[in-house]
Amino acid sequence: MEIRSDGFKKEEIYKLITGCVVPRPIAWVSSLNENGSVNLAPFSTFTFVSSFPPMLGFNVGRRLDRPKDTTRNILDIGDYVVHIADESMLDDMHKSSFAYPPGVSEAEVLGLQTVASTIVRTPRLAAAPISMECRLTSITDFSGNGDGFVVGEVLMFHVRDDLLDGMKIDSNKLRPVSRLAGENYAYLGEIVSMSTSSNGPPPNR
Repeated sequence: MEIRSDGFKKEEIYKLITGCVVPRPIAWVSSLNENGSVNLAPFSTFTFVSSFPPMLGFNVGRRLDRPKDTTRNILDIGDYVVHIADESMLDDMHKSSFAYPPGVSEAEVLGLQTVASTIVRTPRLAAAPISMECRLTSITDFSGNGDGFVVGEVLMFHVRDDLLDGMKIDSNKLRPVSRLAGENYAYLGEIVSMSTSSNGPPPNR
């Protein structure tokens, strides 16, 4: 089947592209509301855009044709924290995506403990296996419809001790979750190691 992207509504193309680009890592972002409470929301259009300096990027859409709290908070404060959730945090992470009134702290509603960050003003989740304190670099609307691709530099990494082997993260111990289409998520599954050299041994299966 051939599908021209200009022949469908925004909502239809969203369903299609989010079903094609899978699995997607999830940035679970904390930001500071105007009243000082902690906003929390997940975003699955997420990647790193530079390794040195370390920079992360994620896209924030609009809700009811208005900027989401995350975008407004990051613009106001200039910093935020990106967390990587593991399997035990999936339910809370999903519930943090629900539409709460402006100024409501999803962290408080869900009973998630926060702790002060080391560098940025925005607190981080105490239980997250990985937290990355970020300073805003830019917000770009590539689509022209008000969405914002947020890019920030990671100033501080917080990584649970057992996940580190030197500077490498053990994904089996991290057990991250990923986003599929609709309200569907996935766990890590089997890890397949491939040789980095054409002359090396065959990959482990």
